[in-house]
Amino acid sequence: MTGAHKTRVALLRAELKRRKLTGFFVPRADEFQGEYVPAYAERLRWLTNFRGSAGVAIVTLKKAAIFVDGRYVIQVRQQVDEKIFAPFHLMDEPPDQWIGKNLKKGSRLGFDPWLVTAGQAKRLAEACAAVGAAFVPVETNPIDAVWKDQPPRPMAELATQPTQFAGRTAAEKIKDLRKGLSSIDAMVLTQPDSVAWLFNLRGFDVPHTPVVAAYAILPARGKAQIFIAGEKLPEDVRQHLKAIATPHEPGDIGAALKALGKARARVLIDPAWTPERIRGMLVKARATVVTGADPVLLPKARKNATEQEGARAAQRRDGVAVSRFLCWLEKEAPKGGLTELDAAAKLKAFRAETDELKDLSFETIPASGPHAAIPHYHATEESNRKLSLNEIFLIDSGAQYIDGTTDITRTVIVGTPTAEMNDRFTRVLKGMVGLSMIRFPKGTTGSQIDILARRHLWCAGLDFDHGTGHGVGAYLSVHEGPARINKSDRTPLEPGMILSNEPGFYKQGDYGIRIENLVMVHEARPVAGGERPMLGFETLTLAPIDRRLIAVELLSEAERTWLDAYHARVLKEVGDRLDGAELDWLRGACAPLG
Repeated sequence: MTGAHKTRVALLRAELKRRKLTGFFVPRADEFQGEYVPAYAERLRWLTNFRGSAGVAIVTLKKAAIFVDGRYVIQVRQQVDEKIFAPFHLMDEPPDQWIGKNLKKGSRLGFDPWLVTAGQAKRLAEACAAVGAAFVPVETNPIDAVWKDQPPRPMAELATQPTQFAGRTAAEKIKDLRKGLSSIDAMVLTQPDSVAWLFNLRGFDVPHTPVVAAYAILPARGKAQIFIAGEKLPEDVRQHLKAIATPHEPGDIGAALKALGKARARVLIDPAWTPERIRGMLVKARATVVTGADPVLLPKARKNATEQEGARAAQRRDGVAVSRFLCWLEKEAPKGGLTELDAAAKLKAFRAETDELKDLSFETIPASGPHAAIPHYHATEESNRKLSLNEIFLIDSGAQYIDGTTDITRTVIVGTPTAEMNDRFTRVLKGMVGLSMIRFPKGTTGSQIDILARRHLWCAGLDFDHGTGHGVGAYLSVHEGPARINKSDRTPLEPGMILSNEPGFYKQGDYGIRIENLVMVHEARPVAGGERPMLGFETLTLAPIDRRLIAVELLSEAERTWLDAYHARVLKEVGDRLDGAELDWLRGACAPLG
């Protein structure tokens, strides 16, 4: 942490004193709770220097703490000055526990109600009340008051997502969604990807995710309302919206919520995503607030036939770019001099050569040697490390194409692996393959199959501290709910859902391994004697897995058969688009294990 960040904390504390606040709650969030936020909303990073995608801080007049999940426990100590911010694990020692130990009767902990969800606000208010403190909403954010060079809010124009890629018109989606509104007068949609998917829109306000930074109100009858700055709506988008929604400026949402209250409407909100400010305005207006899951989540996750075909096309295209990169990397890395950022730039260039790349789906994670042991390592000019002989190199990357979103991790060896590297890599591979091969009955959740990815690591007394899989959108968010594969998720897996399959292993200070493919849930073929309908996974990602890191003797016959078949498919579908030295390399990379 630089002296500049120390000064920023001092400026914030002075502002808190002026406002008669004991402290302030600082989430890594904007008004829409997305994973990626515009530059103006990077308040946590501005204050602490933490650059991860999830975390919160609490700053009081005397103390400060920062809370991150398991992905960032190493990174936070590298980026944040522990003399000022004490780091905590977000799950093991959450903010409400810290509040109980560090606030007292009469304390006033401020928060921005646009940046905190209704569910968060309830939990934190209860934690404050338990010690006689108050969780106090502020009208304006005190960080904004002291952040003198805060970037402006983005004003990029929206675009439509053509039906040829969306599969269904916005009017059809709205009609289906309304069928679930039998006891509800209106729903408020606050998740940008929900708004984008429902109205067949795409936006460009945040990096890597083409969502629409807008709120919407969908009544049981009549036109929807969408709240977004008028200058973001080119004429073709206005015409697209004309039949299905009435555009309003963002500041008009208060009047619209007040009107719902005047009508004594029953209004559905998702407390996990809706800002506390919106819930508060509805309550003040005397609307009846009904809480429940965002009703767009499930239909958005169940990709329709057009979106499924788009995903396959995007993965084939992306597989060509990744395979070309792996060929180049195998030739260039052993020469020395190649850095992490060089590798990331080259992979992006290969994707750009498809002439279909809209953006990366997240900032590429190119991690060499000990950096690979940090699951969500962030490469910077300061940390940029050269790829060295006999070290592992992990690269986690993805792309946004108009027909699909990709996410792939490949781990390769530069030089010769150790026996331990071979063992750990193969255990991770066995987990990835086991999950790929599984058949499961309808109603199965991600938590019920997560052990398949960890089993062979557990047998060796090993594990990894992140989820095994997350949902992926259709030219939307690379991290999409509601279904996930982890130790606790309870959302049933359904046909059309796309998820990642990415077990890993991380040896702190030495190396890290992760192998990631995207898979799509589909109805499995019946088997002789079977009594129940089954589901399974179709593997979408197409790129070779480094055979040099595989301890073949640790694979079962079924695992070897699966991997050989996978590589044969990669060679067929990707090889058809390569030639010359790149095709020769792919043939070797996809050769049967023997």
